[in-house]
Amino acid sequence: MSEDDGDATSQVAEITPEVQVLPRDLGQPLVVGIDRETVLRRREVVRTVERRGAWVTAALGVIGIVAAVYALIAFRGAGMWPFALLLILAMIPLILSTVMVYRLQAERQTWYDANELPPVAMRISAKGLELACDGAAYPVVLPWATVRGFTQHKLLGQYMLDLALVRGVGATTAGVRGLDQPSVRSVVKPNPLLRPTGMFLVKALDQPVHVIDEALKHFSNGTAGVLR
Repeated sequence: MSEDDGDATSQVAEITPEVQVLPRDLGQPLVVGIDRETVLRRREVVRTVERRGAWVTAALGVIGIVAAVYALIAFRGAGMWPFALLLILAMIPLILSTVMVYRLQAERQTWYDANELPPVAMRISAKGLELACDGAAYPVVLPWATVRGFTQHKLLGQYMLDLALVRGVGATTAGVRGLDQPSVRSVVKPNPLLRPTGMFLVKALDQPVHVIDEALKHFSNGTAGVLR
């Protein structure tokens, strides 16, 4: 049986208004803390590995130079001096890199003695990215227009986060603060002759990488993130 026309016309279709879901409070930054003991242990690991590598590099350099000098003496007049000279020149950077390792370690220890290890590694907010680098006297402040985020990779057997800047960004870029500190420069732009050590040890952070990645994307409107 069909319903009466009166009943049909008396039924009023209810229109449900569209529900607006408000985003979470953009004013609340993500604060990433750091485990002090883990960082201190990492310092010792880096120090030991760097010194071992420096001695191996120095040994190779010395062997190369000795071999070149021996060739010059043993085969005098054989016209080998150009090759011996090239070998000596090739070994000099190895010796210099060893000296640089010990110099950098001495500078690091000076930074560590002068500045306490901060309890907070980074602060991610709508204003930008604020970093407390190991050995730095004051935080690094970076507007979102200058940051691509972090790169995650493995160094000395452990995962690290390294800062990724927009091409051309430096200490004098508008809005940037703290990049000119020696301890920051040593990790942001490490010397090509030295093994990089990384900026933040992942397991020392009290927030997982995916949470940091989400916060970077959220506050930067998708322009920054963690690159794997």
